[in-house]
Amino acid sequence: MQKAHNCAEAIIPFLDATIKDDWKLAQECQKSISGLESEADKLKKNVRLHLPKSLFLPVPRSDLLELVGTQDHIANRSKDIAGLMLGRKMRFPDKLSDSILEFAAASIATSAQALSAIQQLDELVEVGFSGREVAIVEAMINDLDKREKGTDKMQVKIRASLFKIEKDLPPVDVMFLYHIIDWIGDLADQAQKVGNRLQVLMAR
Repeated sequence: MQKAHNCAEAIIPFLDATIKDDWKLAQECQKSISGLESEADKLKKNVRLHLPKSLFLPVPRSDLLELVGTQDHIANRSKDIAGLMLGRKMRFPDKLSDSILEFAAASIATSAQALSAIQQLDELVEVGFSGREVAIVEAMINDLDKREKGTDKMQVKIRASLFKIEKDLPPVDVMFLYHIIDWIGDLADQAQKVGNRLQVLMAR
């Protein structure tokens, strides 16, 4: 999850570089994101290969694998955003640049909250998924849900702002800008799903 969140965090300097038309820096940022995503993939495969098949795991093996897979979606989506934008040399119109950076920061903050919740997993296992620690993690997951809902509202506003000016932009560019907006929102969606998977573990 830490590695997946690192991928998401790197989207901010990447977007900032595209807004400034600094494509050399954007390429460096994209390479960094791609490298982090590859490291996340290796970690995912390592977990899948070495996770015990014992009946004595504290939580079901299938639940852990789904949790890791959901985390990996954050890394994958970060790579998608950087790859498409760099490949097409896409940048958001100046009227949207501040809003898109704010939106991306909110989505990444949601990922950070998911990371904080996941970091409590050791303590949850130690206390047998009961007691005060569960209440703490449940509060973190509730906050995670609120953050994701906040990004949904931001996404609606940004799409509306793009709609107002899309007639002045090349139609193909507009189509891909909507894609990127959806994908930035998906970072928060996947982070929320990480919280949901953790909640499933606690409920077992």
